[in-house]
Amino acid sequence: MQKIKSLIARPGLKSPQESMTDLSPVENLRIPSKEELREMREQPVDPQAEQEMIDSIEEIYFSNDSFDMVQHELEKLPTELDLLKLEEYRDTLKRQQAAVSKKVADLILEKQPAYVKELERVTALQTNLQLAAVICTNARRQLSVSKEGFTEASLGLLANQRRRQLLTGLLKSLRTIKTLQRTDVRLSEMLEEEDYPGAIQLCLECQKAASTFKHYSCISELNSKLQDTLEQIEEQLDVALSKTCKHFDVAHYTKVQLAYSLLGKTQTAMDQLHMHFTQAIHNTVFQVVLGYVELCAGNADTKFQKMQYKDLCTHITSDSYIPCLTDLCKALWEVMLSYHRTMQWHEEHDKQAATPTAEDAVAAESDELVIDRSYVKKKLEHGLTRIWQDVQLKVKAYILGTDMSNFKYDDFIVVLDVISRLMQVGEEFCSSKSEVLQESIKRQSVNYFKNYHRARLEELRMFLENETWELCPVKSNFNISQLHEFKFMDQCRSPPLSPSRQGASSAIQIQEQLSLFQQYLQVGNPFEMHIEEKEEETEDVLASNGYESDELEKSAYQDYDSDSDVPEELKQDYVDEQTGDVPLKSVSRETIRSKKRSDYNLNKTNAPILTNTTLNVIRLVGKYMQMMSILKPIAFDVIHCVSQLFDYYLYAVYTFFGRNDMYESSGLGLISSRLRTTLNRIQENLIDMEAGSENTGMHGPTEDRKEKVPSPHLSQMVVLTSSGTLYGLAQRVVATESLVFLAEQFESLQSHLDTMMPAAKKPFLQQFYSQTVSTASELRKPIYWIVAAKAIDYEQMLLLMSGVKWDIKEIMSQHNIYVDELLKEFEMFNKRLGDVSRHMRIPLPVTNVLWEHCIRLANRTLVEGYANVKKCSNEGRALMQLDFQQFLMKLEKLTDLRPIPDKEFVETYIKAYYLTENDMEQFIKNHREYSMKQLANLVNVCLGSHINKKARQKLLAAIDDIDRPKR
Repeated sequence: MQKIKSLIARPGLKSPQESMTDLSPVENLRIPSKEELREMREQPVDPQAEQEMIDSIEEIYFSNDSFDMVQHELEKLPTELDLLKLEEYRDTLKRQQAAVSKKVADLILEKQPAYVKELERVTALQTNLQLAAVICTNARRQLSVSKEGFTEASLGLLANQRRRQLLTGLLKSLRTIKTLQRTDVRLSEMLEEEDYPGAIQLCLECQKAASTFKHYSCISELNSKLQDTLEQIEEQLDVALSKTCKHFDVAHYTKVQLAYSLLGKTQTAMDQLHMHFTQAIHNTVFQVVLGYVELCAGNADTKFQKMQYKDLCTHITSDSYIPCLTDLCKALWEVMLSYHRTMQWHEEHDKQAATPTAEDAVAAESDELVIDRSYVKKKLEHGLTRIWQDVQLKVKAYILGTDMSNFKYDDFIVVLDVISRLMQVGEEFCSSKSEVLQESIKRQSVNYFKNYHRARLEELRMFLENETWELCPVKSNFNISQLHEFKFMDQCRSPPLSPSRQGASSAIQIQEQLSLFQQYLQVGNPFEMHIEEKEEETEDVLASNGYESDELEKSAYQDYDSDSDVPEELKQDYVDEQTGDVPLKSVSRETIRSKKRSDYNLNKTNAPILTNTTLNVIRLVGKYMQMMSILKPIAFDVIHCVSQLFDYYLYAVYTFFGRNDMYESSGLGLISSRLRTTLNRIQENLIDMEAGSENTGMHGPTEDRKEKVPSPHLSQMVVLTSSGTLYGLAQRVVATESLVFLAEQFESLQSHLDTMMPAAKKPFLQQFYSQTVSTASELRKPIYWIVAAKAIDYEQMLLLMSGVKWDIKEIMSQHNIYVDELLKEFEMFNKRLGDVSRHMRIPLPVTNVLWEHCIRLANRTLVEGYANVKKCSNEGRALMQLDFQQFLMKLEKLTDLRPIPDKEFVETYIKAYYLTENDMEQFIKNHREYSMKQLANLVNVCLGSHINKKARQKLLAAIDDIDRPKR
């Protein structure tokens, strides 16, 4: 190592530290001299041995430059030194050093050219570095000058500008914070102005700004205050939303919806809206009913305010029932109209949103907005049924809260009208059939109608028992449509309008084509208009009747009936057929009475025959039908009661004027089997035959008797036993023909009743018309038969005929005196009939029935008289024919009735006197219209002298066989 260092320290060569300052030190190594190198080369070289020598060097010698070899070797010395071993070890170290030196020398000699070349490059680099140092020095000097002259001033300006910008931003932030601090004042003003969208927009912007400046300590308090303000806005917005439930305003609702959309709570708003509608319905009906209850109670008792709505409804009085119901429906209409307009607003809003100006607007519409609209639409559609159900339940509680069985008819009809209009609203509102309302009003209607009908039947019985069967003066063109009870049918059969009214009518028709929500969308209320229409309708009816009031009309009738000093021919019906004008309302009662009499005297042939009771029944029918048209679910019950009115009237007329067992057994078939069945049915189902007995409580269940009415009794003022009045012919005509007129009116109403009747119950209506209404005219026969039977003395005629000798031998040319007496009876009958007709118009069908009955009775009396003959010759038979022909000839001059009834009945019987034995047997079999006595007389008198006893017995047996089935 020392040799290496000595090589490096040779003079003439500079060490690396001296030649270049940045080169790394290479130990203290010198380059061997040439002599040394030569010596090394001259030594014997064994490369393998040399390499082994190098390899035997300890590793620690190559590890570190700071390695202390001397210390290392000294530490290796043993404690006991052996000179030989030390010298031997020293020699080894020398050999190792010599091997290393030789190896280093070889490497140096090998790398010397590269070393020299590299040394030259280092020298050149040193020169360049020195030049660079000079350039840097100059540059630094120049930079120092520039710094002093330019950079410091410019950077100072930039720093000031940056500071200014920071301060400006700070000032802006401070101003924003100041504005935020004052925002609550502006928000309060906007809420007072109901600018909810603006307030929410401002509040949200303030919250956004506050979040920007949240690093300021003053903002944290402001942020919580803004959140409280936003919640307050939502509360006021909810109140504003609730206001739309009663009075919908488009601008107000638009603001509210826009505000909710800004909050992102469109669905929440719709949920809240339905809650408010439900609450509005409850609060509205409660306040309306409470107001009327407190008004009727007349005190400030607060107990009513704590009641449930259902209990409150039971405190409504009958006087305030209809006004309260009307106000209730008006208030509910406002709520439903608001909901309807709310739906309209959303539909129009959706249409506007669905028709964008740009095509990409639809694509830009967010899914959330589409979901909101779909939710709102479904919610509103579902809410229709829910709200209408709430309305029905509230009105149902009101309807069932009061017992309406004692209401006046007109009041009950008003209730039905109002509920019917409400159900129409429900139909248009949500296509509902209003089952809840129908069921509740049906319960009340059935209850009311049972009591009402029972009272009307009792009233009808009272009228019938007090009826004097005088004419009720009406116009010649009287029709039930003129009565105000039938005005509801005008829509079905309205007369042509005058040109002056066609314009107004067309406007009304156009209005009727619109729905209620279209008619009253902006102003008005369907329930207010409905009441007004009813009032106008009543005025029109009174005007069309030509009377100032019902009292005036009644007074006119009473005065007319009480004018005993007026000639009978003037006490007739009121007819105004010539002009058809309605008398002025200011006309006096005396003028009305005189006009009635004179007009009827001129036109009495056309005036319908009816009584006050008939008119009352017709009015009742109109009221029943009006109730039926409003409330179709009880249509069958009402029609059944209508049929009972007719049944009772028919039964009363028959009982008063047609029931006579003595004449019913005449064999003329006066009462048909159909009429007999009808009368029996009425008596069994409607007439309470036990009402007059003393122990009525002992018979039958009470419920059954409640449905029946006692049989009516004829008024004592009606005299049916006077021959001068033809046994009450005028009263009989009025009673019978009024029944026929009533039947005709029922016939005219059949189609209308049929449309109201449920399909399952229509057979009842058909049976009623075919078996009851159509039999009204059949009552003419039994009723007028009694007059015909009493008007002529048939018994006297039989006595006169019994005194005639029929076994004469000569043919007579003069008829018997009984014929003249019979004709005198007919002439007297004709005169009396004429007297009655001067006071009372007798329709032609009645006259024909009377003459038919009289003639039939006369002809049968003739046959009976001929059957009483004990002996009769051929000449006597010829006299019979002469008498009958004389009777017919004179009779045809008295009556226009053709052909003469039962003419063949008499002629056939007279001709039977000429029959032989065989012909007589056939005659007996073919002519069963003759009695057994009459046929036996033919056998005994006509054939008695020509046949033997056995043949006579045979013919009499044949007669007996014919008569046996009759018995």
